[in-house]
Amino acid sequence: MTALRILAAGPGVTLQDGGRHGYLRFGVTAAGPMDRLAFATANAAAGAKRNATAIEVSLGGLELAADAAVSLAVAGGAFRIELAGRPLPSAAVATLEPGQKLAIRPGDAGAWCYVAVAGRIDVPNMLGSTATHTRSGLGGISGRALAAGDVLPFAEPRTIEPKLATLDAHWLARAGTTIRVVLGPQDDYFTKAAIAAFLAGPWTLSARSDRMAYLLEGERLAHAKGFNIVSDGIAFGAIQVPGDGQPVVLMADRQPTGGYPKIANVIGADLGKIAQLRPGTQISFAAVTIEEAVAARRAEALALERPIPREPLMRTEFPSEFLLGLNLVDGVIADDAADEGA
Repeated sequence: MTALRILAAGPGVTLQDGGRHGYLRFGVTAAGPMDRLAFATANAAAGAKRNATAIEVSLGGLELAADAAVSLAVAGGAFRIELAGRPLPSAAVATLEPGQKLAIRPGDAGAWCYVAVAGRIDVPNMLGSTATHTRSGLGGISGRALAAGDVLPFAEPRTIEPKLATLDAHWLARAGTTIRVVLGPQDDYFTKAAIAAFLAGPWTLSARSDRMAYLLEGERLAHAKGFNIVSDGIAFGAIQVPGDGQPVVLMADRQPTGGYPKIANVIGADLGKIAQLRPGTQISFAAVTIEEAVAARRAEALALERPIPREPLMRTEFPSEFLLGLNLVDGVIADDAADEGA
């Protein structure tokens, strides 16, 4: 069996594909990647389908090896990537050879990154998806996070030339901490002062945040009509405000329905931006129109329609182990041969 082998995995490292769609009416959460743009970028760079199964790496980090040579694409936050001890850029394509180890650890910024395979991670679908939702035990490997010792079979492994390359995925550099939102659908449940305070911030991302929800801490928002509504559907990025007046941004593992009023929804193009923020970060919100939100999403989609430029990585260090592994001698001339010719 050809497989990726998990050598170490911190909390929250899971298998994700594009999500489990079409089952919200049955109470089944979509799951899928926290940063859809980074996820799609990694798959595109690996030559895989945009919604193919990939490994989502949390701040817990990951180490893996492979039974056969296969190219992997890594994209997401500014994580520290090492292949066989050699540092790589945070967005890169690398060929993992048998006996080598790929290590991914938290870097300067970002909360998630994605490892996509030039081939196909071959795990069973559940309700048409491999996306892991740990709360319900669906998808992935027995519905749980990955752990040391797990074996991920993969099919049709390929290697990509050049074997080491950096990705020019400039769209992943989403600077700033202002998140764009569309107000509503229940913004009339809040006072005008509360809406102004919501937009002004600042809000601090709580350490209690996870794949289900990012909890915000700041000024208490006042409700104008109470804090209960008839439960309705929850979209990725919906911002509920429960009775304590502290906003809750619903993320990839969100519940299907909710009964707290929603003051706004993060626009699609900024879902990955907020997902990549770490606990303790201060953010603010900016209200935009639906037309502006659609335009931003179209611009994001256009970035992935063209091939992602790759720049070969040149070796700049030559340790003794590397040199000893090369055949640097073309031939040998014996001393006596030189004497005979004299």
